[in-house]
Amino acid sequence: MKNEYIFDATPEHIEQGASIIQKGGLVVMPTETVYGLGASAYNAHAVARIFEAKNRPTFNPLISHISEIDFLSQYAETDERVIALAKYFWPGPLTFVLKRKDMSSSLDLACAGLPTVTVRMPKHPVALALIQAAGVPIVAPSANRSQTISPTTAEHVWQSLGTRVDMILDGGACSVGVESTIIDVTGKDIVILRPGGVSKEDLELFLHEPVLLSHGNPKLPSSPGQMLKHYAPSHALRINAIHPEADEFFIGFGEIGPEAHLNLSHSGDLNEAASHLFDYLHQADEQTVFPRIAIAPIPEVGLGLAINDRIRRAAYK
Repeated sequence: MKNEYIFDATPEHIEQGASIIQKGGLVVMPTETVYGLGASAYNAHAVARIFEAKNRPTFNPLISHISEIDFLSQYAETDERVIALAKYFWPGPLTFVLKRKDMSSSLDLACAGLPTVTVRMPKHPVALALIQAAGVPIVAPSANRSQTISPTTAEHVWQSLGTRVDMILDGGACSVGVESTIIDVTGKDIVILRPGGVSKEDLELFLHEPVLLSHGNPKLPSSPGQMLKHYAPSHALRINAIHPEADEFFIGFGEIGPEAHLNLSHSGDLNEAASHLFDYLHQADEQTVFPRIAIAPIPEVGLGLAINDRIRRAAYK
């Protein structure tokens, strides 16, 4: 035990976390994307605690995390295309927006009152074990206060939420480092509502058809990650910076920024950059020498689409 809230993700502690979930508590779980603040999707009181702990608007829906593909057709309306996508990309950082099949009122708060449900299967053994042990879908937005930098370590969670949670399961640093890609599959065309850990190119390669891109309505989001301001540090953030100003902590990328204090990837690897993004923003925000942060340009291809989405929302106004 690291402190009275952070626990190594041993089988015993996972079982303890599952018991807390079943009793209506909040358990933070690691995923491959970021750490998630988990509660039973069917416990409206527990879900309300998530919104309260994060100071998150209740019109912003939550992602339900499941551990078995077979459960998906019980939870939501599916078709051959959805199941094929799930079998190929799950477990992994791809989230579906689907029409709800389970219309239980206990799910209304998690779904923000929408006729759709947002669901994925995470690719992390601790998250999967916790879901299986709890025996219920676990809703789990990023485990941080709303509109602050997403957490990729247990310590990030503790710094942001502290005693607002009942337990933090420490599974190490997240491997992907940005949230899942969210796709709307309720219509004829597949639409990306939030870029993330699965690229637009990967989806199109699998589907053999174009995938559309939408930023949604930030005033009435149909999925997480559509608020204009999101993932934001407390320091002002300047994007697409080639060189830093004298008062800026500079985060570089590739060959841009030999004078950078941190570099997302010296080799220009977008996967490496994604895995470092939130951790480096945390480090830049924690330092007190420079009042502002600047970040180098990131190519708008592959995972760069998700990275730029997070950076633009972090720098909004």
